Amino acid sequence: MQRFLPMPSLRLFATVTLSLVMTHAFAAGAGPDYPLAHRSDTVDHYFGTAVPAPYQWMENLDDPKLRQWVKQQNALTARQIGDGNTHSFIHRRLTALEDVPSESVPVERGGRLFYRTNTGLQDQGVLKMRPVNAKADTKPRVLLDPNTLSSDGQIALMGAAPSPDGKHVVYALSQGGSDWQTLHVLDTDSSQSSDDVVRWVKFSNLAWTHDGKGFFYSRYPAPDKTNEIADKVDVQSLYYHRLGTPQSADKLIFTRPERSGWVVGGRVSDDGRYLFISFNQGTSSDNALYIVDLGDPAHPTIDARPRALYTENDAAYQPIGVVDGTLYLRTDKDAPKGRIVTTPLARPGQTHWQTIVPEGDAVIDGAMLAGHRLLVERLVDVKSRLSLYDRHGKSLGRIDLPGIGSVGAVHAESDRDTIYYGFTSFLTPGVIQRYDVATGQQTRLFAPDVPFDADKYTTDQVFYRSADGTRIPMFLVHAKGLKHDGRNPTLLYAYGGFDASITPHFSKSIATWLDMGGVYAVANIRGGGEYGQAWHHAGMKANKQNVFDDFAAAAHWLIDNKITDTPHLGIEGYSNGGLLVGASITQHPDLFGAAYAGAGVQDMLRYQKFSGGALWAPEYGTSDNEKAFDWLIRYSPLANVKAGTCYPPTILTTADHDDRVVPSHSYKFAAALQHAQAKAADCSHPVLLRVDTQTSHGYMPTDKQIDRAADILTFMSQHLGAQPPGDEAPSSGGETSVSPGASDNG
Repeated sequence: MQRFLPMPSLRLFATVTLSLVMTHAFAAGAGPDYPLAHRSDTVDHYFGTAVPAPYQWMENLDDPKLRQWVKQQNALTARQIGDGNTHSFIHRRLTALEDVPSESVPVERGGRLFYRTNTGLQDQGVLKMRPVNAKADTKPRVLLDPNTLSSDGQIALMGAAPSPDGKHVVYALSQGGSDWQTLHVLDTDSSQSSDDVVRWVKFSNLAWTHDGKGFFYSRYPAPDKTNEIADKVDVQSLYYHRLGTPQSADKLIFTRPERSGWVVGGRVSDDGRYLFISFNQGTSSDNALYIVDLGDPAHPTIDARPRALYTENDAAYQPIGVVDGTLYLRTDKDAPKGRIVTTPLARPGQTHWQTIVPEGDAVIDGAMLAGHRLLVERLVDVKSRLSLYDRHGKSLGRIDLPGIGSVGAVHAESDRDTIYYGFTSFLTPGVIQRYDVATGQQTRLFAPDVPFDADKYTTDQVFYRSADGTRIPMFLVHAKGLKHDGRNPTLLYAYGGFDASITPHFSKSIATWLDMGGVYAVANIRGGGEYGQAWHHAGMKANKQNVFDDFAAAAHWLIDNKITDTPHLGIEGYSNGGLLVGASITQHPDLFGAAYAGAGVQDMLRYQKFSGGALWAPEYGTSDNEKAFDWLIRYSPLANVKAGTCYPPTILTTADHDDRVVPSHSYKFAAALQHAQAKAADCSHPVLLRVDTQTSHGYMPTDKQIDRAADILTFMSQHLGAQPPGDEAPSSGGETSVSPGASDNG
C-alpha cells in the first residue's frame, strides 16, 4: 500500500565532565573476563537530578580506545559462541534456507515489469526488467547488478523507482547501507547510467512526473562532517530534479526552515496531474497535507504553488487519489482505526467529507485506487484482509488470499486492472500474486522452493491480559503435538512502537529455531498499529511503560500455561524492540533465561542528539522536557542498570556504520551491564557485544546476515537448551562452554 514517510524543546541541561578513570569490568571468578572499559566521572544534570554517565565518551566513535575495546568485545563474543556442532548446524541450515531464488513484487510501468531477484546467496538482489506480456520462458534483462559495485557488498542498492513510461529508473545507492543515499538515473534501453547525480538524500520517496523528464525527492543540507554517522538531521526539503541538469539547478518545491526535525515526502497521483506533499513531525503518524496542481501531465507546471489541504497535524491524512475532481482520502480523524472519505478537491474541508468506507472493528491499514475500483487492506486481529469497493464505497467482496497471514507490498494503478501483491505467514515463504480486477482471476507469479517442511508445524493465536487488564494478542508457532511440560525452548519477540504492526512473516531464523524443537512467540503489544491509533498512543510517551508490562505479561502467560519456564525463555527485539529488551531485563532480571537486543535505543536520555534520533521525539518525548524526563529516566535501560544485579545471559548487536540508532547505544549498555554483572555474586551469565563492520541499521549483505543470525541462535540455544534435530545433536563436550551454569538451562 502507498504510504508517506513518517525538535525537542531547547531547554538545556548541564553536562559536567571530570577526569577519566580506568576500571576493569572483571568477573568474580564466574563469568567471562571482560575487556577493559573506561569509566569517567561524567555527570549529566536534568532539572535538579544528577545522572552519572561514565561511558559517555563512547559517543566519540573515532576514539582509538573505543575501537580497540570493540575489537576485544568481538573477539570475546567469538570465543564464547564458538564453532561447535550447534553453531555448525545452524549456519548450514540458515545457508540452505537462504540459498533459494527469490523475487520482489513487481512494479508495472510502460508495459514493463521492474523487480529484483536473488539467486539465493547473492549479497543483494539484482534489478531486472521484462515485458508485461512476455512468455514464461522469456529471459528478463538485467538493468543493474549491485553485487558488481563492490567486492564485499559495501555499496548497497537501497531502492529504485521506474518512470511512468518505463524508459528510466532512478535508483539510490549508499555506503554500507547508510541512511544517506546518492541518487543515479538509468536508461532502461541501454542499461547505462546517465551523469545525473543527486546527493544528501535521506528518508525520501521518489516520484516521477508523467512526462518522464524528472522526479521529486527529499533531501537535507550537506552535513558539516560528511564522514560522521552521528550527524543530526536538520531541515528536510522537497526538490524536483530534471534529467540532464546538475543538482545545483534542482527546483525547491517545499521547505519549512523553522521546522527542524520534520519530514517531507512527495507523491504524484496516478493520472500525473497532482503532487501530494505530506509533512510530518518526525515519525509521527499525524501529518499536514498539501497539493500541487501540475496541470497537463505531459507538460507539468513544476512552478505551481503548493496549496494547503489539512494543516492541523491532528490526524493522518493519506491521499489515495483524485477522480473527476473528487479527492479520496484515508484518515484516522475521528476514527482511530481509520476510514475512507471523499470530498470535492475544491472544497476539502471536513464539513464536505463523505465517508464511503466507515471505521469498523478492523484497522484500515492501507488503500489505493486499482482498476477503477478501491482496494482496501485491513488488519483483523493482526491478520491481513484485502477487499474491493466501487468508487462510491459499495462492497465488491474480498480478494482470496493464499492463507492466513500478511499482505506485503501491493502495486496497482487506478486505470489498470492488474494488482500485484506479496503474501507471507510464519510457515509460508513469501509468494507473489497477480489479481485481475475485471475478471477476479488470480495467478501465482512466484513461490520460492524453500527446503522447509511447514506441515510439521502450526500457528496458534492466543489472547492474554496485561497488568492493567488490557487484552493482548500473541502468535505461537511450534511443532504439532507440542508438550506443555514447561520446558520448551522459546523465543518471545515484540516491537511495541511507532504505529508499526508486527504481522505474520516467514523468517529463516524462525524456521531454523522450529527445526531445533523451539517455540516462537510474537506478542502484539501496545505501541504498534495493530488496533489503530488508540493502541499506538497507549504505548508511547508517558504510556511507554504499558509496552514493557505487556511484554512481561506475555512471558508470564507462556510460563503459566507451561509452554516454557524462565530457564528456557529467551526474548529478542531489534531497534525500538531492542529498547524493549533492554528495559525488560533491567525491570525483570529474573524473568528470562536469555536476551538478544539488536541495535537497541538504550540511552533514552540522549538519543535525540545523534543522527535521526530527533525524528523520534513525537514517539518518546525527550529529556529536554521536564515531564518527559520524568518518564524516560524511569525506564531508560542504560540509566537503570544496577551494580550487583545478575542479569540474564545477554547478547547485544550493532553495526559500526549504523547511522540511525548509532552504535554508542549498544556500546554504553554493554559496558554498563558487564560492569554491573561483575559485581554480582555467583553470577556466571555472560553479556556479549557483537559489532558488524561496513553494515548499517537496515542493510547487511547476505553472508553477514547468515553469520549474525547463526551467532544469535547459537547463543540462545546454548542458554535455552535447543539442539539440532536427530543425529545432528551435539555430543557431550561438543560445544564451547559459555558459562558453568549453561547446562542448567538446558
